[in-house]
Amino acid sequence: MISYLDNVLFAAALILSISLFIYNFKKILSNIRLGRDENRSDNPRLRLNNMLRVAFGQSKMIRRPIAGILHLIVYVGFIIINIELLEIIIDGIFGSHRIFSSFFPKFYNFIIGSFEVLALLVLISVIIFWIRRNILKIKRFFKEEMKGWPKLDADLILYFEIILMTLFLTMNGADYTIQLNYPENDIYVRAGSYPISQFLVPILQELSLAKLILLERFSWWFHILGIFIFLNYLYYSKHLHILLAFPNTYFANLESKGKFKNIDSVTSEIKLMLDDNNNIEGTDVSEVETFGANDVTELTWIQLLNAYSCTECGRCTSNCPANISGKKLSPRKIMMDTRDRLTELSNKIRSNSENFKGDGKKLLGDYISTEEVWACTSCNACVESCPIDIDPLSIIMSMRQYLVLENSAAPSDLNNMMNNIENNGAPWPFNQQDRTNWIN
Repeated sequence: MISYLDNVLFAAALILSISLFIYNFKKILSNIRLGRDENRSDNPRLRLNNMLRVAFGQSKMIRRPIAGILHLIVYVGFIIINIELLEIIIDGIFGSHRIFSSFFPKFYNFIIGSFEVLALLVLISVIIFWIRRNILKIKRFFKEEMKGWPKLDADLILYFEIILMTLFLTMNGADYTIQLNYPENDIYVRAGSYPISQFLVPILQELSLAKLILLERFSWWFHILGIFIFLNYLYYSKHLHILLAFPNTYFANLESKGKFKNIDSVTSEIKLMLDDNNNIEGTDVSEVETFGANDVTELTWIQLLNAYSCTECGRCTSNCPANISGKKLSPRKIMMDTRDRLTELSNKIRSNSENFKGDGKKLLGDYISTEEVWACTSCNACVESCPIDIDPLSIIMSMRQYLVLENSAAPSDLNNMMNNIENNGAPWPFNQQDRTNWIN
């Protein structure tokens, strides 16, 4: 009866966890779809290669070797260790114990041993990450935008991983002790290799069978429940990038970094002006509500995906020459502000349904100041340094386009330059006839 109740409780927890995750993930997809359409279906082979290289291969993380290698250990270790989830789920539903060991015993010993080594490496790496953040206090983790929830979120994830790896090793240690000291029991089969948790045996071997089973079951339950909680915590955390890094790198901008995207409607207008025959065939003359972006709904879905994918690692900000020189701009803050505004706006839209008429707030002005937007040198340092190909510059340029084309609110020097180009065909205040005087 107890075993049956355990199975029912586990199945209920599993169904609840997956249902809640799907519900929240659908909300994220719905939020991303609030953005304008943009076609990123070209070059599928090149896009797949980029995803495999950058997201799976972690190629841009290794540029900073210490953090990159530690992150790779956590990434690989956490993913591979959670392969055991399949066995835990089957055991939890059917009341079995280490069910895979009966199918391939020798390989099973190897795989469990590998999991333990990886768990220890993950544990060490996460502790080093915690030390870097909270004792060494690396500068990029303590910028203004990282105060409050962002810092707590980063620490919570580290605590999550420490607890999960500790529970995993404790579960194995108790299991192995039962196998050694109580081989006659009919529940804990002799299976697995335990190169790390075997060192817990001297501590645990004085416990009775009942206490060992209690410890193993406690660790087993809280390990799997911790994973369920972690899965659904991702919705509220920057660690959503664990999932979104893959589509984000697949749909990344494959154009050369110095190439800016023109506004299609403006390009069409210019083509019409230059076409002496007034031939508009094949030219897009569709109207747009605004030029550039003043709020998140005027950004593209790619830019919104970027915002949700941001890891808040701060590499973009630490490499930004404007930020280094003391200016207000932080590319990381641009992405965090975009995500926060999108979350706020989408929640209000859902709450008010068809009656929502706006909340009187905008991304530009209420979240991101014009000072930040104009501080950018458009050098692409932030784009180059992002480990998952996020493009903060595209959002900055969209807001600049809005300021110039909708509000005529460019800085005076830039306005003078654009006026000179319009009137003189060059950025300098000389007319067309005087431009070649230097030759003489």
